[in-house]
Amino acid sequence: MSRISEKQVKHVANLARLAITEEEAKMFTEQLDAIITFAEQLNELDTTGVEPTTHVLNMKNVLREDKAGEGLPVEDVLKNAPDHEDGQIKVPSIIE
Repeated sequence: MSRISEKQVKHVANLARLAITEEEAKMFTEQLDAIITFAEQLNELDTTGVEPTTHVLNMKNVLREDKAGEGLPVEDVLKNAPDHEDGQIKVPSIIE
């Protein structure tokens, strides 16, 4: 007995805005059933004493404190600006 029906596959395809043929629906149903079968085999494993992990490597975020610092001198910034006026970078207007 299949753990997923063609009707469910077509419903998910519709939600994802995918147009699939009858042949594709049958193929995806078989493939998804095989994936579900494999996942159920994993449920049979004894995992008592196994610590849950989110990654196979021991990783941690390296964060630094947010500190305000000195910016670039205005003259240096304006050297790279294609157009500037009164110490400000001039950009094309986007509002009419």
